Parts: sequence; structure tokens; C-alpha cells
Amino acid sequence: MDLSQYMDLFLAEAKEHLESLDENLLKLEGNPEDGEVLNEIFRSAHTLKGMAATMGFEQITELTHEMESSLALLKEGRLHVTPELFDVLLRCVDTLDAMIQDAKSNGEQPYLSSLISELRGISKLGANAPDLSSSQPEQSSSKPLEFNEHEILVLKAAENSQYQAYCIKIGLAPNTVMKSVRVFMVFQNLEEYGQIIKCQPPVQDLEEERFGDSFEVVFVSQTPRETISKALEKIAEVQVLSMQELNSTNFDNQKAFQQAKTEAPGSNQASSPTSRVGRTLRTVRVDIERLDNLMNLVGELVINKIRLEQIGQTHRITDLLEAIEQMGRLTTDLQSLVMKVRMVPIEQVFNRFPRTVRDLAREMGKDVQFMIEGKETELDRTVIDEIGDPLVHLIRNAIDHGIECPEERVEAGKAKTATLRLAAYHEGNNVIIEVEDDGRGMDLDKIRTRAINKGFFTEKEGEYLDDAAVLKVIFQPGFSTADVVTDISGRGVGLDVVKSTIESLNGSIEIDTKKKAGTKIKISLPLTLAIIQALLVSVGGELYAIPLSSIDETTSILPGQIKTMQNQEIMLLRGAVLPLVRLHHLLEVPPVTSEENEELYVVVVRKGERRIGLVVDLLVGQQEIVIKTLGKLLTGIPGIAGATILGSGEVSLILDINSLF
Repeated sequence: MDLSQYMDLFLAEAKEHLESLDENLLKLEGNPEDGEVLNEIFRSAHTLKGMAATMGFEQITELTHEMESSLALLKEGRLHVTPELFDVLLRCVDTLDAMIQDAKSNGEQPYLSSLISELRGISKLGANAPDLSSSQPEQSSSKPLEFNEHEILVLKAAENSQYQAYCIKIGLAPNTVMKSVRVFMVFQNLEEYGQIIKCQPPVQDLEEERFGDSFEVVFVSQTPRETISKALEKIAEVQVLSMQELNSTNFDNQKAFQQAKTEAPGSNQASSPTSRVGRTLRTVRVDIERLDNLMNLVGELVINKIRLEQIGQTHRITDLLEAIEQMGRLTTDLQSLVMKVRMVPIEQVFNRFPRTVRDLAREMGKDVQFMIEGKETELDRTVIDEIGDPLVHLIRNAIDHGIECPEERVEAGKAKTATLRLAAYHEGNNVIIEVEDDGRGMDLDKIRTRAINKGFFTEKEGEYLDDAAVLKVIFQPGFSTADVVTDISGRGVGLDVVKSTIESLNGSIEIDTKKKAGTKIKISLPLTLAIIQALLVSVGGELYAIPLSSIDETTSILPGQIKTMQNQEIMLLRGAVLPLVRLHHLLEVPPVTSEENEELYVVVVRKGERRIGLVVDLLVGQQEIVIKTLGKLLTGIPGIAGATILGSGEVSLILDINSLF
């Protein structure tokens, strides 16, 4: 059977299960008593094993099977939770990831069997230890049943339909062989008389015999309890330990039950579980290229809408203008919808960092509490794809340079455990990402001295530069304050890459640091890079677009009001000095001749805290533009972010304000 047609589906689902394993192993390490997380890890590993076996990947199947064996011993209490155990399990996840990537490109490749040996060694140790979970079966099985909202609705609907709900505790004879077969027979007998709503432990644990000598089943039926009990007692090695009737007065979750009661009165159709399932959020996988093509088509629609508006205004065709107005509303709605489709939660990027922080902190002997806020914040997919690597650099720097060793923190009067915070939130039309630590902060004197020694500026310049100017030097290529080069940092590569990547996304980066108190790095990014609002200006007879997100204001000035200070043209704007730059000089286009008393137009643009005035020939007006790339041959031109097609069919270059500074 040709399974190649299922490879893409296998890869997509395998990636989700690997991410789940990575995330839940970290949760379990922090809270070893959380049985739900352990069950979730089992489910992911078991599903991945089944998928790999179906695809014929024997080594992936073998590795996940050995992981399951070790996790089973952990669940039974035969293994202790240690960092070393989780090191091995996390290395298994990394190895599985590499093996699946190899399977994608070259088919399953041989790999080192050291992990298998380590896992089998762990299993051998655990097999000789006493089973702590089975030594207290009554305690584990006596945990009260908890029902979710869906289960409560089903039970309520059954009660309204004159069905009786039972909680049946089933016991198996000691040393029963093939316990999962007995469970199957119990389920088969019960389903002849009614419907099973819930079981404890979950079905997967029962199938894989990960339980003691008893389990519980919640069951609804109209059959008398004696008949049900006799049917179960006929099964060899099975005994009914208890059979309790359930009703609305003895559900654990009273609040949820009352809510279900109000939502599901009598035989109301809305109360049926089937109708609720119909309202469940449904998703479908869509190839990213299709979304990009859809975005391009919407962009072309916007361009043609603008063209029609110009034709309607030029020829004063009333009917056409009315139709265009309606078309404009539809285009705006369609554009908004496509934008939302392209938006994905930043959680996709943030979820990889708990593992990074855990591994780095452990490697460097530091105690770090990692906090994530705003994972649900959404960003354009294009931005999401690019922001991951810069954040990795910032987090690694925070742990290596910023956060102190536990002993050093105690001596400084701080808590032994450092806090590293990663947060995202919306601010206007931008998304703000913050990386903050409570470490030692940046030593500005050390940065100043190192920058002078490396020739980034002279000693005299170093004396007069303020703290903000000194901080900017850390973004220069080759600059580092590390005294020792390690595999984590010290080569002067990192922050310059962070800065260039963020600026290529039309974003900005700011640093707020305080010695011995910590550092906060703030990144500002646009929500989307596809369709933006821009101001069209004319320079040397050509039209250029400046993104509105970079513009503070526009103004005008007479040539006689322009002053010169240290060979730099300036103007006074509400009492503040504003440097001026003539755009035709920057773009190397011939200026349009004008009379000496004719007003000049100035566009005030901002990058971080700095502002300059761009002198242009004419302000054309605000317009929605579709960003088009210039292609591989023209990429990376300083000052140019891309191009757009105007309604008239002309091509207009989009200015990159960040690189103009």
C-alpha cells in the first residue's frame, strides 16, 4: 500500500504531538503529582507510536514504545521524578523530531541507540522497585468522579427521559491475566442494556492495563440494577464492588449542573449533546500558499477598486460612484476577513521557549522561573515566521548575561529564583513583545569602556554620549561584553541580527535597563505586512509611499525659516529642534525647481525616540496600498521597503523609514 499520500498529514499531526510532549513534560517536571498531565503525555506518545507504526517507521515506533514503558513506571510510583530522568525524556522528544524530519526528506534513517539503552536501563531499575500505585488501590480509586459540562448535559437529558444513572465500581480478581480483556467484556455486557457515559481511569489507561484491581463506570439504563449486576457477575474474575444510583443531588459539580439544568429544560432540542456538538468550533487545514494567493487576489481587488474610484470621480458618473461605494464596503469586509485568516496566535512561537529556558538554566546552574503572558495575542503569519529567532537570542542573552547565579542573587538580597518574563499585547495598530528579567541589569560603564576599546567611538565621544546612545552600541555587529566566548554567547553575533530582523519587519526595539535591578527589552511590530495605510508624496516628479505608522505629522515651512546647525539643516517645530532631510538628496533624484518664497512640505517621521523631517515636493494624500516585493534581484536596497501599484496603474516605491535613519 502506497502511504506517501498520507505523509503530509502524518508530519502535521506528528508535529502537534511532539509539541504536546515537550510542553507537558515540562509541566510534569514542575508538578510531578499532576496525573492529568501524565495521562496527556501517555496519549500523545501512544498516538504517535500508532501513527509511526501505520506509516512503517519502525525505529520511531520502538523509541516511543520505550518512552511509554518508562512513563508507566513513573505513573506507578516505581520511578522518582529527577532532572536526569526528564533530560532523557526530553532528548527522546528531540530525537523523535529529528527522525521525523529525516523521514520527510530521506525516509527513516538509522540513529544512535544510546537513548534506547538509557530508557531500558531506567525501565529495568523501575521494574525492581515496589509498585506504589497498586499498593493503595482503594485510595486511588476512591477519588470522587468529576463531570465536565457535556457529561452533565447527557446525564441530565437521561434523567429527563426516565433513564437511571449508575456509578458502578468493578473489581478484578488479584493477579488477573489480560485485565484489558476483562474490561472489554464488561463494556460489551453493559452496552447491551444502556450507554456508558464515563469511566475512571480513562479508556486508554484501561486498554493499556495502567490501573490497579478496580475501575469505575458511569452508566445510564432503564434496566433494573439487579439485572445489570447479574450480567456483570457472570464474567469470570469480575465482581461488582458497588452500584450507586446518581441523580441531580449528588453530582460533584453543582454549579455546572445548575447551569446545565437551566440550559437544558425538559426535551428542549438545544439541550441534546448532539446539537451542542454541532456548535463546536470546527477547523480545516489550509496550505499557506493558498492563503498567500488569496491575499494577493484581495490586494489586486483593492488596487482595481481605487482605479474605479478615480474613473468615477474624473467622469462624474453618479451610478458608478454609488456602485463603487457598495463595492468598497464589500472589499473592506473581505480584506478584514482575509487579514483575520492570516492572523495566528503568537503562542506558536512562545511555546518553544519553556524548553529553551529549562535547558539553558540547567546547563548554567541557574534557577529561573519562566512566565509567559499574552499567548493568545495574534500576529500576521509573515511576522510570526520571522520573530522566533530574534526572541531566542534575547532569551539566551537574558539567561547568560542578565540573570545571576543563585549564590550571587542571595548575596545581593534577591530571591534565589530569578524571574524571566515574556509578554505580548496589542498597542494601537502594533503588537508589543517584552522580554524582561530581574537580573543584574546592563553595566553602562562597562559597555562604554568596551565600545571605546573596540573602536566603536573615541574616548572623548564616550564621555559626552548619553546612556541611550551608549546602549545603541550593543546592536552593532561584533560587539559583546562577555569576557569568555562560550557556545551560548560572546562572539558579538546576536543583537545586531535581532535589530536588523525587527527593522526588516518595519518594527522597532527599545531597551530599559537598571543596574542590579534587571532589563526590559520592548519590541514593537506591525499587525500585518500585507495591506497598509500610507501617505503618498511627490519627489522629483515621482510618487513615493510613506507608511502612516511611521508618520507623526505633516507641516510646511518657508525656505527662509530653515536654519543650519553643524552642517545640518534644521527647523523649529513648537519650540523643539527638528533635523531636516531633503528626500531628493537621499533618493538621488533631481529636485523640482521652485521659487524662493514657495512653501516646502515636511513629513515628520519617527523611529523610536528620534524624529526627523523629510522635505518633499508635494503631499498627494492618504491611500490604502498593497505591499509588493521587489523580487530577489532588488531586495535589500537601503531606504526601500517594497513597491505598490496605484489606481492609475503607476508603480510607487514604499520608503523604509527605519533604514533612512
